[in-house]
Amino acid sequence: MLEYLWIVPLLPLLGSAVNGFFGAKWPNKIVNIVAIGSTGLSFLGAIEAVHEFFDYFAQKQQPFHREFFTWIAAGNFRAGFDLQMDQLTVVMVLVVTGVGWLIHIYATGYMAHEGGYYRFFSYLNLFMFFMLILVLAANYVLLFVGWEGVGLCSYLLVGFYFLRKSAADAGKKAFIVNRIGDFGFMLGTFLLFKTFGTLDFVQLFAKADPWPADAMGHLGTLTIACLLLFMGACGKSAQLPLYVWLPDAMEGPTPVSALIHAATMVTAGVYVVARSHILFAHAPTAMLVVAIVGCATAFFAATIGLVQTDIKKVLAYSTVSQLGYMFLACGVGAFSAGIFHLMTHAFFKALLFLAAGSVIHAMGGEQDMNRMGGLSKKIRWTYVTMLTATLAIAGFPPFAGFFSKDSILLSAFQSEYGGRNVGYALYGFGLATALLTAFYMFRLIFLTFHGKPRYDEHHVHVHESPNNMLVPLMILALLSVVGGWFAAPAFLPGGTDYFAKFLQPVFRNVEVVGAEAEVHSLEIWLAAVAVAVALAGALFAYWLYLKRPEKADGVAKSLKPAYTTLLNKYYVDELYAAAVVRPLLWISTNVLWKTVDVAGIDGAVNGIAEGAKAIGDGVRHAQSGNTRSYAVWVVVGALVVIAVIFFWPSGGKPVLGMVH
Repeated sequence: MLEYLWIVPLLPLLGSAVNGFFGAKWPNKIVNIVAIGSTGLSFLGAIEAVHEFFDYFAQKQQPFHREFFTWIAAGNFRAGFDLQMDQLTVVMVLVVTGVGWLIHIYATGYMAHEGGYYRFFSYLNLFMFFMLILVLAANYVLLFVGWEGVGLCSYLLVGFYFLRKSAADAGKKAFIVNRIGDFGFMLGTFLLFKTFGTLDFVQLFAKADPWPADAMGHLGTLTIACLLLFMGACGKSAQLPLYVWLPDAMEGPTPVSALIHAATMVTAGVYVVARSHILFAHAPTAMLVVAIVGCATAFFAATIGLVQTDIKKVLAYSTVSQLGYMFLACGVGAFSAGIFHLMTHAFFKALLFLAAGSVIHAMGGEQDMNRMGGLSKKIRWTYVTMLTATLAIAGFPPFAGFFSKDSILLSAFQSEYGGRNVGYALYGFGLATALLTAFYMFRLIFLTFHGKPRYDEHHVHVHESPNNMLVPLMILALLSVVGGWFAAPAFLPGGTDYFAKFLQPVFRNVEVVGAEAEVHSLEIWLAAVAVAVALAGALFAYWLYLKRPEKADGVAKSLKPAYTTLLNKYYVDELYAAAVVRPLLWISTNVLWKTVDVAGIDGAVNGIAEGAKAIGDGVRHAQSGNTRSYAVWVVVGALVVIAVIFFWPSGGKPVLGMVH
């Protein structure tokens, strides 16, 4: 299968094309067969390719790399349709195809009564194709094709309900904000090509590896290139200051939120940083920037999530926060921990979004948690699976999030980028984020599933979702429980970090840890503190929203300035509107349109036309129809010609004299 690796992304592309061209005339069952069949076969193909890769790597001890055909050739530059597979690719391709396939199955139930059914699955399949191209690409050029492709699909899927203005605006916002980050990504790749003469991963990283590392605080070539690549990652993975598109993207259907804005696309930035780890390892300043931005984003987004009432908006800011954890890990050099959290997050965050969709489905489209309550007994399977995901994201053992978050906090505590004090500060904010995460997630559970019903039970007929929605929830719940044991800490009985060992050939000579006994002792204490903090957040949410629910409004009123600020998301959107959007609209309207376009370009074109019209109008009067008038003009013209021939100055001699 490795020799035919291109089949893995091709299958979803074929599914997208078939449904896109013919799906409008087909019943939903046929659309389902094409969409689920193509992604399911792609998942099976990925499993077979991974199995063959293990045999290949055992024999050759190097990643699989194949040049299928040359796409661009100009001088000494070549960009080909080259695919590769290493241990990092294995993780990403299994997450994309496996989780993606489950979400496709779920969507057949969730979208069953929506218009544009075939179009939705065509877009969803197309997204799978571009995401697979992104993670399988063997060079930055092909990776950028997948990078832009998932951005296009995000625009199409976020704005799927295009007749709703909020959805159309959200799609445009996602597209434009991502383009800002992509500008930096392109500049970074241009700089890398200028420096190394190639954009192929193997060749580029081999040339970069012997380079001396830039000094901390020094903006060398690699530091600038890494910062530009990270700018693109901030756009795609919704980090400060380019995070604003992701919460608005919740206007799209819930399966889109689960697949694109939780499990796969938004992790593309983390993947690029991890894939470029050799470059970042030579740029400590860039590493520190990645860690600080990730940590700041994690804490910032978690504070906003504390007060949101839309169930999907809470999960959206949770996603931004968890992505910050991944960048924090990469920024302190713990790339394996960052990718491990990427994987576990794909399990429990996809589950959270799909369970939220099941709640919305049960409530007839209601998303406001203040209008829910008491649902645990009416949609029990949804409740159990969502509680499982909540325990995982809050970091309670033995759920998956505990293991990945524990590894990140340990790495931050030990970090020496910028000094140990910086590492302690990163750890402190990471721990505070864990507290906030446990609080707002259990707030969601208590407001949604517990307490008295706050909806009209006579008009809202709460019902459990169908099996094609529940089965994916159960599978993801199982993964959210057992997924963390791939990297169990050594202080647990039988605990072995298989995940880090698996990725060790990719991140060799980059990740550094302390003495094993010291690390184990420290990890026990840090894990205990993290669990205690998560428990404190959950218990406070229990007290505030179940035991003393009247206190919640009192706390909001007593902290009204802070509450209002968080409820309005720090007024960042308003700030962007005042500082960027409205000035650009004014310049576009008054300068580019009215001055340059209308007065300048249109004025010049229209002026030339009016001038030609005036000249033509004047000349046409010479056509009088009078024979004597024409004779006079002939004589006058002849005299002018004779005068020019005989008397036009040319070096002091008549022009006629030059004929000799």
